[in-house]
Amino acid sequence: MRLPPYVLTSAENVLREIMRFTAPADTTLSHFFKSHPKLGGRERGAIAESVYAVLRNKAFFTDRAEAGAGGATMRRLVLLGMADAVGIDALPGLSEEESEWLKRQLEIDRSLLHKSMRANMPKWLFDKLVEQYGEEETLALADALNTPAPLDLRVNAMKTDRDAVIAELATAPIVAEPTPFAPLGLRLKKKPALQNLPLFKSGAIEVQDEGSQLLAQILGAKRGEMVVDFCAGAGGKTLALGAQMRNTGRLYAFDVSEKRLSKLKPRLARSGLSNVHPVAIAHEKDAKVKRLAGKIDRVLVDAPCSGMGTLRRNPDVKWRQDESAIAEMHEKQVSILDGAARLVKGGGRLVYATCSLLNEENDAVAANFIATHPDFELVPMSKVLAEQKIAGLEMGDYLKLLPHKHQTDGFFAAVFERKPMAKPAKADEE
Repeated sequence: MRLPPYVLTSAENVLREIMRFTAPADTTLSHFFKSHPKLGGRERGAIAESVYAVLRNKAFFTDRAEAGAGGATMRRLVLLGMADAVGIDALPGLSEEESEWLKRQLEIDRSLLHKSMRANMPKWLFDKLVEQYGEEETLALADALNTPAPLDLRVNAMKTDRDAVIAELATAPIVAEPTPFAPLGLRLKKKPALQNLPLFKSGAIEVQDEGSQLLAQILGAKRGEMVVDFCAGAGGKTLALGAQMRNTGRLYAFDVSEKRLSKLKPRLARSGLSNVHPVAIAHEKDAKVKRLAGKIDRVLVDAPCSGMGTLRRNPDVKWRQDESAIAEMHEKQVSILDGAARLVKGGGRLVYATCSLLNEENDAVAANFIATHPDFELVPMSKVLAEQKIAGLEMGDYLKLLPHKHQTDGFFAAVFERKPMAKPAKADEE
């Protein structure tokens, strides 16, 4: 069934704004849809998917659009994106020339393209990844990053179990499969509207990538402990930790953004958790942080990062950043990790994590921490995975999840343990 002609015009208008790269693509799309309430669900889906198709394939699509004879480049970008997203037969009002041109583009064998063009990423990023992973592995990684991610859910064990959710989703009907590594994860091939489902409204399920679920699990939070989610954001991992603690102990959700923390509140209400305490802080050395120094059993630092591991979901990220931003991010991450480490008590654990693929944000930050904090020692990830009974992941010192290998977003994690504090010597008895 063909889409109405105004869908192409709408997609062109919003793409033009997004391609300025002054704001995240999802934010711009959200504002556009709010200002165009008459667009139906199918039309919105086609516009959004075509925009993301262009962002994933920007290098190749731009090359082809600029090489096309006649017509505006932005129009041709939208045609390529829409054809990729919904198929050429759904496109309305094409001229004969446009139709023929589009068919020719879709027949191109991309495996024959220049490697950086095939990877569809800025040259600086492609070169950096080749240096880390080698050319062949980088191309496999790029292919995965340029494929839309599935929809992962986390089952709230406080309310139900995975088998019950699979059965209830099947009545919708929505097909869900267990994730291979996270014990409470489910993977949906399609992306249905979940917000109206009783399972979602009751807090029995949350949207959360399997990799993110694993980050919460490797922290190993236990009943009755004092735990801090240091960069909580909208609280996906906070909710997972709270359920892991069986709603006992005390779980602090710290973040420098009140706006992000406000998004946690409705999710918290649905979850049924009462052990979570959201706290807005000014920075990693805030007095609210200092008051808890040396008192916390476990601290998770899912640090602000480039987000290069999330390109399946946020393909605009690779075009909105440059190489200089990565060096700045490294300094920020080192400082945040240093601030969070002060919370950890003797024998307690600290997890540093990012959703980045880049060594500067990952291995280099972990190595710097070990070199400058002799009171902590690295706990090999292989040992942590065994402790948490997470099977099937072959890791060394660090957790390194890659989309083409593990079908998750790209994640990194390192686990540190504070050495037990030396007990003060007893005074000589008289």
